[in-house]
Amino acid sequence: MNRRELIKTFALGTAAGSVGWLSKSEAIAAEPNAKANKTLPPLQITKVRAIQTAPQRARLVVVKVETSEPGLYGLGCATFNQRPLAVVTAVQEYLDPFARGRDADNIEDLWQNAYTSSYWRNGPVLNNALSGLDMALWDIKGKRASLPVYQLIGGKCRFAVDCYAHSSGRDLKELEDSVKKNMEQKFRHIRIQLGGYGSPQLSKDADFKDGGFGLSKDTLMDALPYLKATTKMFEHIRSTCGDEIELLHDMHERVEPRDAIRLLKQLERYRPFFIEDPIAPEANDYFRQIRAATTVPIAMGELFNSPHEWVGLIKDRLIDFIRVHLSQTGGFTVARKIATLAEWFDVRSAWHGPSDLSPVGHAANIHLDLAIHNFGIQESLRFNEASQEVFPGCPTLKNGYFHLNEAPGWGVDINEEAAKKYPYPEHPGYWEPVRRRDGTAVRP
Repeated sequence: MNRRELIKTFALGTAAGSVGWLSKSEAIAAEPNAKANKTLPPLQITKVRAIQTAPQRARLVVVKVETSEPGLYGLGCATFNQRPLAVVTAVQEYLDPFARGRDADNIEDLWQNAYTSSYWRNGPVLNNALSGLDMALWDIKGKRASLPVYQLIGGKCRFAVDCYAHSSGRDLKELEDSVKKNMEQKFRHIRIQLGGYGSPQLSKDADFKDGGFGLSKDTLMDALPYLKATTKMFEHIRSTCGDEIELLHDMHERVEPRDAIRLLKQLERYRPFFIEDPIAPEANDYFRQIRAATTVPIAMGELFNSPHEWVGLIKDRLIDFIRVHLSQTGGFTVARKIATLAEWFDVRSAWHGPSDLSPVGHAANIHLDLAIHNFGIQESLRFNEASQEVFPGCPTLKNGYFHLNEAPGWGVDINEEAAKKYPYPEHPGYWEPVRRRDGTAVRP
C-alpha cells in the first residue's frame, strides 16, 4: 500500500466513525459511508424567535432557534429586564433573517458575524439578542452530541457549584435572623444587605421633595448613613454569626470613589469574601487606587458590555472576581473566553445570577462553573413553582450547591403554553430614580 493509499485508509476510518487505521478490506467497506458523510447537508437554522414570560415577575426573554432537523431546537437567554421589548425586536426583526439558512454547527462563525452585523457593537440590547442565539446554538450542539454542554468544553472540575445566598433586613436583628436561616440551610457564603442597595431606609430628609424637584415617588439615599451602617452591619454579623461564614456585600456603585475606598479600608478587619461593585464602570481607573489602599477582595463586572471594560482590570490584576452577566456580554461563547483570560491572572469567576436571568441563563452559568478551573462562587436563586412549570429541568439547590440534571445541552426546556400564563408586569421595567438630599441622581 503506497503513501496515498495509507492516507486514504486513515481518512476513511475517521469518516466512518473510528479514529485509526483500517485494514484494506475495512477501508473498501467504509468508503460508501465516508462518501455519504461528505455529502450530508449542514444543519440549517430555520427560525429564530423570542419567547416572553415572567413566571418570577422578572421580564424574561428566551430565544428559541429551530433547525432543519425535525424536533431539534435550542434555547438561549436574552433577558434584559429593563428593555425586554427592544431585545425582542432585535431578535425577531434582525437576527432571525440574518441567521436563517446558516449552519447551526458553526457557533464561532455565527457569533463573529452576528456581532458585526449591526456594525456598531457592545451595546446591551444587541448583546442580549446575540446571547440568545449563541446559547441556543450551544444547546443544539449538546443535544446533537447527546452530552451536557459542560462535557463539550472539557468536563467537570468539581462535583457541584458552590453558591452564596442573599440575606437582608431593615435592621440588624432582622438581618441576623436571615443570615442564621441561610446558615441552617448549609450555605457557607452569604451576601448581607441592610435594607435595599445603599440602605435608603436610613436617609430621612428628602429636601428635593420639599423643593418640588423630581417626583414624590423618587427614593432618597444619602451616602453618610449608608457608610456608617455598613461597618456596623459587618461588626454585628461577625459577632453574632461567627468567623466561619464567608460574608459578601454589594455596594452597587452608590457612593463616590473616595468614600468607597474609605469604607473598604474599614471593612478589611471583618475579612469579607468580596465586596461587589464599589464604584461605577465609568470610574474603572480608580481600581488602581483601591488595590493600593486595601486587600479587600473586589468583584466587578455586572454592568459590563465590552472587552474594553474587563480586559484591563483582569490583566492588571485590579479585581479578584469577574462578575459579568453572561447575556449582557454576548453569551456563552464570550464568557468562556473571559474565564480563560482570567485564569492566567488569578481572577476567579462570580457570574451574575439574579432573578432577571432565565433558568436557561442560570444553567449556562452553572455549566461554565463546572468546567473552569478558576471558578470562585455563584450567585444562587430558588426557582418558584411557576418557573419550574415554564422551564422543566431547572437547576436545583441543595446544601448550598447548585446541581444540574444530566440531560443533553443545557438540560432546561420550555413549556410555551405555560409561559403564556405569566405575562410581563404592567411596569416596563426601568429603574426608578434614587436621589441625594438635594435631588442629585444616584447611579443604581
